[in-house]
Amino acid sequence: MSSSIRRSVPSATLTRLAQAIAVAVSAILAGCQSTGQMPQSDTAKPKNVAARAKQKPVWLSEKPTPQVPQDIWERMRQGFQLQETAGVNPRIEQQRLWFASNPSFLEGAGERGSLYMHYIVERLEERNMPLELALLPVIESAYNPMAYSRANAVGLWQFIPSTGRYFNLRQTRFYDGRRDITASTTAAMDYLTRLHDMFNGDWLLALAAYNAGEGTVSRAIERNEKLGLPTDYWNLPLPAETQAYVPKLLALSQVVLAPDAYGVNLNPIANEPYFQVVEINQRMDLSKVAAVANIDEDELFQLNPAFKQRTTIDGPQHLLVPTSKAQLLTASLSTMRPEELISQHSLKPVFETADDSEVEGIRRSYRVKRGDNLAQIAKANNVQTKDLQRWNKLSGNKLKVGQTLVMQDAKATKATGKRINTVVAANSKGQKQQQTQYKVQQGDSLYVVAKRFNVEMQHLKRWNPRMGKALKPGQMLTVYSPH
Repeated sequence: MSSSIRRSVPSATLTRLAQAIAVAVSAILAGCQSTGQMPQSDTAKPKNVAARAKQKPVWLSEKPTPQVPQDIWERMRQGFQLQETAGVNPRIEQQRLWFASNPSFLEGAGERGSLYMHYIVERLEERNMPLELALLPVIESAYNPMAYSRANAVGLWQFIPSTGRYFNLRQTRFYDGRRDITASTTAAMDYLTRLHDMFNGDWLLALAAYNAGEGTVSRAIERNEKLGLPTDYWNLPLPAETQAYVPKLLALSQVVLAPDAYGVNLNPIANEPYFQVVEINQRMDLSKVAAVANIDEDELFQLNPAFKQRTTIDGPQHLLVPTSKAQLLTASLSTMRPEELISQHSLKPVFETADDSEVEGIRRSYRVKRGDNLAQIAKANNVQTKDLQRWNKLSGNKLKVGQTLVMQDAKATKATGKRINTVVAANSKGQKQQQTQYKVQQGDSLYVVAKRFNVEMQHLKRWNPRMGKALKPGQMLTVYSPH
């Protein structure tokens, strides 16, 4: 009996174990069914997690947006491309020492250039050109648009007359495209790009050619090739001025990179346009425009220095004005009569009928600035110092800051002089006409003369059948206009 009892205990235990297992399995199955009735978002969660794990986050695939410089100097530094060509070079070190010893030079050029630098940097960036080139006007003209050299080079970029004409910078008695801020900047970049291509992408050779001419650099390269010598810029036998020209630019860019290290204080220049182009469709005096738009007259002339007589004659049909004043000027021009924008002296004919004495010609004025002297003013305006003294009744050479000097074109004399002579005659229909004998000047073209006298080029050709295809200085032209 005891043995049977021992066998029955495990059997009962097993039975209860089997029942417990069955209950547990049923609970598990019931639990699985109930989870199928949970909200879809909970059941989909593992799938979404897996999907997100496979998908690359958007923010990881995007590069952080670089911070836009607030200062044009910093923007310029970010676009420097020529620093690798510098290395350790005694010629660069010599020029860098000069800039460090004369900090006022760069500081002054920076102040003058604050009107133009943003425009120049933007044009260079558009062409992917080295932004060191924005410092080239510091070397060329100290950022003075009125700069004038012994070689008759003019403007920020110092174009000589022939090169200026080649790059479509017109030069007349009233307008000089070499002084035009936007036109000369375009011409300079076109020229530098052409030189860069000519010398197989070598910016140092291109810069040397900008200074000395492509012929000079090409001949130096040919000479070294024949002698088996290196033909890079640093080894070419170039003129002394050109030997120093490229090192000046490289040294200057190094000073701009770290001005504090060289004791130079570069005042910040806002990284925003200083001026805006305002279209015009009539002749006007800059002094009148300045008054209308509440712009400082000298500042307006610094933005539009190509108008040599401060009157919009012979030039483009637009003005550069400070951005903050552009809207006011545009609104004012739309409501003003043309005569309100022209001074009385500008209403006189461009060329007046001459008698036996010197004619007045076109009068213009100049306000004396700090550092000016009589000889410099005379040279910049292509007049004689003695004439400047006579026109302003000056007994000596002393000038006062803010003093206004008047000047006029002393070359406009009667035909005995012999630039121009005007008579009134009747044509075949009995209509009175003004007949003018005009002496062609350096830089004149058929277009310029026709525009100056407000006549058609085809008429000018008909009146002068023997004048040839190209005008020559000294040639006399006959011009008719209604009297």
